[in-house]
Amino acid sequence: MKKATQTLGRLEEVKNLRSVFPSEASDFTPWLADEENIELLGEAVGIDMIAEEREATVGSFHADIVAFEKDTEKRIIIENQLEETNHDHLGKLITYAAGKQAETVIWIVRSARDEHRAAIEWLNSNTCDNIRFFLCELKLFRIGNSEIAPKFEVIERPNEWAREKKEEDEGKKTANAQLYYEYWEEFQNAAFKNELFSKTFRRRKAGKHHWLTFSVGSSECSLNTLMLKSKGKIGVELYIKDNKELFKYLLESKEIIEKETGLTYSWKELPEKKACRIVIEKNAAFGDPSDKKTQFEWLISTMIKTQKSFSNFIIKW
Repeated sequence: MKKATQTLGRLEEVKNLRSVFPSEASDFTPWLADEENIELLGEAVGIDMIAEEREATVGSFHADIVAFEKDTEKRIIIENQLEETNHDHLGKLITYAAGKQAETVIWIVRSARDEHRAAIEWLNSNTCDNIRFFLCELKLFRIGNSEIAPKFEVIERPNEWAREKKEEDEGKKTANAQLYYEYWEEFQNAAFKNELFSKTFRRRKAGKHHWLTFSVGSSECSLNTLMLKSKGKIGVELYIKDNKELFKYLLESKEIIEKETGLTYSWKELPEKKACRIVIEKNAAFGDPSDKKTQFEWLISTMIKTQKSFSNFIIKW
């Protein structure tokens, strides 16, 4: 028999969650509330969400995380229990949902007992159509000495959730795509009247995403404008596709770059991902047409300053 030439690792489950997250309040909840990690949970349950508040007060109790759904801004309660499910936490779920007027409740546990799975199933079948409950088990895995990878397994979800969510998402995507397209068309119409902007950038085809990508003179990264509708913000980011060393190189010149531009950026290495982001955001009133001129002026000015400063360093890389 021909001997295999490829050696593969073995996937191992880390069953003791407390070895990674000793405390729910001080270890797991802050980890989950980070943007990159709440996205993992969102992908599992099928909801694009943003963490809004940790340890939110509900009477004499505290909900672990209060989040909201992007686009609809519907309230979400997330209750963390790195143990087997119990009646105490089941009661808290309902208390928190009522206190915060949440429409979605997510219960994250180490393992779910049959009676609590049945309880969540019953709640989904007998509460109002706009109230939905998810029961998720947290699993941790590693291969050899690799970093530990989390996975959320959905144990119970609302009836007909997958089909209804797909239909709802398709409707949202169509509406949002048109909104983004029109916004970027208007932005570019305004931006390319600016002489310095038109000398610095080339007009792009307006896409149907919340970002618009411009060249910064290197295939390693791009300069993007952002329309963050659910957060009520606009932004500019240098997006580095897959080069942690370039990010670290630029980070070493952070003080110089921010002094040159007069801007304060958020430097996100994103260790669990290949990409890195250097981003700056500004509040925007998307429902107020009179604010659009201010938005465009800020985007134009920030793009010019960012491109000028960062390109000087990228060229030397």
